[in-house]
Amino acid sequence: MGNLLNGKVAIVTGSGQGVGRAVALSLAEEGAKVVTNNRGPLKKNTANQLDEARLAKLTPEQLEWYNTEIEKYTGDAETTAAAIRAAGGEASACYGNIADFDEAKRIVDFAAETYGSVDIIVNVAGAFGFAPVEKISEELWDTVNAVKPKGYFNMIRHAVPYMRKKGWGRIINCSSPAFLGGDIRQAEYCTANAGVLGLTWALACELADDNITSNAFAPGAKTRASVDMELFDKVVEKDETSTKSGIPIVTYDGTEPPELFAPFITYLATDAAKDINGSVFMTFGGSIMRYSNPAVVAMMQNPEGWTVEEVIKTAPDTLFKDYKNINQR
Repeated sequence: MGNLLNGKVAIVTGSGQGVGRAVALSLAEEGAKVVTNNRGPLKKNTANQLDEARLAKLTPEQLEWYNTEIEKYTGDAETTAAAIRAAGGEASACYGNIADFDEAKRIVDFAAETYGSVDIIVNVAGAFGFAPVEKISEELWDTVNAVKPKGYFNMIRHAVPYMRKKGWGRIINCSSPAFLGGDIRQAEYCTANAGVLGLTWALACELADDNITSNAFAPGAKTRASVDMELFDKVVEKDETSTKSGIPIVTYDGTEPPELFAPFITYLATDAAKDINGSVFMTFGGSIMRYSNPAVVAMMQNPEGWTVEEVIKTAPDTLFKDYKNINQR
């Protein structure tokens, strides 16, 4: 085990499985004391978007594949904590729904009471669903956006006082490449992940003087959600597929496990990354990519203000010179 995070206390939300689990294990390998978290103990391992009615539509071969693959993603906060302890690290599980303000406080307080403080927050918890915008229910919208960005805010809101007190902190939020939109039909999820970036950028500025950094990563990784992605389009009508094209963004076999990039997330929590702040990274297998920061790329000015006719005349050669809309890029 390493020692880059000796003496640090980390909370990793959504760390029962997948990306969160990989990150929690990596942090512990560098000496962090880790509080693992998910909503509750695992009762039955299922894919989130494949209910019994949809599973019944699978062919026998597809159902056999599903049953085999889904069992690879069992686990909850306690099994992750147990794995850390078995490897010689320190970890404790704390179940709770971060979308609830008071539950988030309880998780943060548990970490402080158990290990003395809170130094690192890695928010990985998330929810998602597939639906064309006219079929997104209010319940789906609220469920997804209650976790991201609200739940992330809840955790950060309660953890920052501990970080300020010590003059040191790391906030690392999990977004998704979906923040850019694209072919996918999950506007509620795209919105939630774009909100994560706004929160991340705001905190990078606000908390910099307290030696607290705030960064985000947008992973592509083989997780339980990958099973959903592989089978969902096979059991719904054409106008309800997860993408407009009906072609998955990435195939199951073409997706890499999160363990390949988890050490990079740990790096962001170390002193070696003290000057990395307000950045967004895409992580896919062993590839780490940094997104450009938003910037003004074109402008037109008229101190006297504009008429519609003047805009029509001026904009093509100024504001929209070399312009391509989001579907032309």
